Amino acid sequence: MNLKPLSDRVLVHKEPADDMTEGGIVIPDTARGNSDLGTVIACGPGKRENGHRLPMTCKTGDTVVVARYAGTETEVDGRPLFVLRDEDVLAVIDRP
Repeated sequence: MNLKPLSDRVLVHKEPADDMTEGGIVIPDTARGNSDLGTVIACGPGKRENGHRLPMTCKTGDTVVVARYAGTETEVDGRPLFVLRDEDVLAVIDRP
């Protein structure tokens, strides 16, 4: 199945939340929460404003920080994905 975001939407695969603290304490599933890091799988063409299309802030393949509880979760080919608005992408991580 192929999922293509529309308008100013971004399709993100969130990285799994850590299951252990740096000190070695195991975090149970009920306390783990959601990760705020992910990889952009696809981007929509951008939002239209006054007849012009606004550019997206990220591109496919970018590692991004997203608003923790933003977006809609879906599953494609057994892989959990999130559809978010472009404004829910808080930062792009520049990894050399």
